[in-house]
Amino acid sequence: MGFRCGIVGLPNVGKSTLFNALTETAAAQAANYPFCTIEPNVGRVAVPDPRLDRIAAIAKSAQEIETQLEFVDIAGLVRGASKGEGLGNQFLANIREVDAIVHVLRCFEGGDVTHVEGRVDPVADAETVETELMLADLEGLERRVPNLAKKAQQGDKEAKVQASVLGQALELLRDSKPARLTKPKDEEEKKAFAQAQLLTAKPVLYVCNVDEADAASGNAHSAAVSARAEAEGAKAVIISAAIEAEIATMPPEDRAEFLKDLGLEETGLARIIRAGYGLLHLITFFTAGPKEARAWTVEKGAKAPQAAGVIHSDFERGFIRAETIAYDDYIACGGEAAAREAGKLRSEGKEYVVQDGDVMLFRFNV
Repeated sequence: MGFRCGIVGLPNVGKSTLFNALTETAAAQAANYPFCTIEPNVGRVAVPDPRLDRIAAIAKSAQEIETQLEFVDIAGLVRGASKGEGLGNQFLANIREVDAIVHVLRCFEGGDVTHVEGRVDPVADAETVETELMLADLEGLERRVPNLAKKAQQGDKEAKVQASVLGQALELLRDSKPARLTKPKDEEEKKAFAQAQLLTAKPVLYVCNVDEADAASGNAHSAAVSARAEAEGAKAVIISAAIEAEIATMPPEDRAEFLKDLGLEETGLARIIRAGYGLLHLITFFTAGPKEARAWTVEKGAKAPQAAGVIHSDFERGFIRAETIAYDDYIACGGEAAAREAGKLRSEGKEYVVQDGDVMLFRFNV
């Protein structure tokens, strides 16, 4: 299990440049005019994790397989998208299919790149996109909630749950607040809310696209975006799409020195992944052996059988136990055999909650 992030924003903010750099492809056409991305481009990237390298070295694994992250480059949005302006209908349909929104905001001046609204104001840009998403959600719920309320009055239990939680979302939207602030009261409401696929229920990561000179410390524009993100419980990262594009063309062995010269410790991709993991409450566990060492992704709070099911449905269906070693213990002991001898290998049952970094071997019987 990876996760799917939709890269969105107004035209000409650097979405496609970022997408090309992150996926190290030229799959998306980057051009200085609106709507150069007509169909959503999808790119898969390996999630870098130095822990996997260390585990593979100790296990003498023949190969390493990272967990995957999927980026979807979605056509640029303009004011009026909720009413079908520009490529609005397509934009809204594409965004429903992603797990999180990576909202790229222009935080560089640069007069040679045309801004669709003739000015550089990333906070206003964020509000434009958020408003269009809220209007689309509002229109849908104003049609849907009254019907659900009628069914609920007639004794429909499922409709009662939906009317309760979606009614709360509707009130938020009427108050110009995103649906993600809705607080389902129980698991039933939580499930009904998720199934509604509201656009403003998606978690948001703001990506501040700055000039190369501001990549390490940001600027006034990115500071304003960070303040907005903090106020609404979202996250923000600073990157330079131009730098990421340059890194993508370099041999891997040259990248660390290049980043160091710019005052950076890691790529923008790594920062986006870490922020995205936090946003979606994801963690990584590992499996290791002579053939391969592999990283897997699960939601925080997942139990051992669910983790087993990420590998194969048979593992979950026939789950017996999970032989588990904490990452630090695996490294300190120098592998599975020594960890077992030191009493650091634990036999965990169906109620065990997987921890980030666990090295696991599943026992099952189908």
